Amino acid sequence: MHRSPTKTALCLLTSAFCLAAFAAAPAHAQSLAELAANAGPDREQRLAEGARREGHLLLYTSLTVEDMTVLNSAFEKRYGVKVTMWRASSEKIVQRALAEARAGRFDVDVFESNAPSLEILYREQLLQAVRSPHHADLIPAAVPAHREWVGARLNVFVHAYNTKLVRKDELPTSYADLLNPRWKGRLGIEASDEDWFAAVVQQLGEEKGLKFCRDVVATNGISVRRGHTLLANMVAAGEVPFALTVYNFTAEQLKQRGAPLEWFVLPPAIARANGVAVARRAQHPHAALLYYDFMISDEGQDILLKRDFVPASRKLDTALNRGPLVIIDPALIVDEGERWEKLYDEIIVKQGR
Repeated sequence: MHRSPTKTALCLLTSAFCLAAFAAAPAHAQSLAELAANAGPDREQRLAEGARREGHLLLYTSLTVEDMTVLNSAFEKRYGVKVTMWRASSEKIVQRALAEARAGRFDVDVFESNAPSLEILYREQLLQAVRSPHHADLIPAAVPAHREWVGARLNVFVHAYNTKLVRKDELPTSYADLLNPRWKGRLGIEASDEDWFAAVVQQLGEEKGLKFCRDVVATNGISVRRGHTLLANMVAAGEVPFALTVYNFTAEQLKQRGAPLEWFVLPPAIARANGVAVARRAQHPHAALLYYDFMISDEGQDILLKRDFVPASRKLDTALNRGPLVIIDPALIVDEGERWEKLYDEIIVKQGR
């Protein structure tokens, strides 16, 4: 006669299951940590073989779909691993990652976003430290000491203008020139660029810099738009004659497509690192690490260069990484972000039109 299991037996079975599950989690984590730490000559081969078995990876990215598709296609063609992509703003990526972690969901394998967002994920212990042989080819600012994310490219803030509405000979040669009455009603800026704002203010000296920003808005006004791509397109359309904070690659891409847009920088150029990170609980660890390496490899960096980005590789030369360049400290923005966001909101956003 079949008998139902006793409570004792059920407890033993449950305990055995829990112990097995407990043992399995650290084993997976240790496996990922070991893979991430291996920078030996067999690294790519081991990762590629494992990635083909895994078959795919899930990527959260804030890069434009068009640019990310080019990178993903090259990775898929090279390694035969499918990339599933979810694209959103950097803020939404952080929000989703934290919400999923709290709910015990760990589907994402790789994050691609700006450095401050990746720094937040590092502090929330959601990222895996990686030791890659490609780190040696990158500028020092691209590789933080903790190695839980890496800068793959630099988003350089440039000034873009509509060539039909602004003459080249009237362009400012210093920030002080923005106080000239000729810029009244002609200036635009992006609504969330408090990190650029902080860097400019610090370069000018905080007291002087804050006064300068207040004076520009009071004297000439400023049009505030949300989204760098939107702002660049508004310059191209003539709705914003002169924009202070457009990403270099967006401006160059529009220019190459024939838009009446040109761009330049007032030295020093201000740049924010954008990078890639492996999720600490990546479900496809080989594929995740392979993608991480691909983004900072010669092939990945060359693709970024051809897409008009500024690669983090020291082996590639661009017009923007030759001159004075200030790279925003992501730790500073995370630590003092609320203060700079409040100042930016009070001085620029609320006073803009």
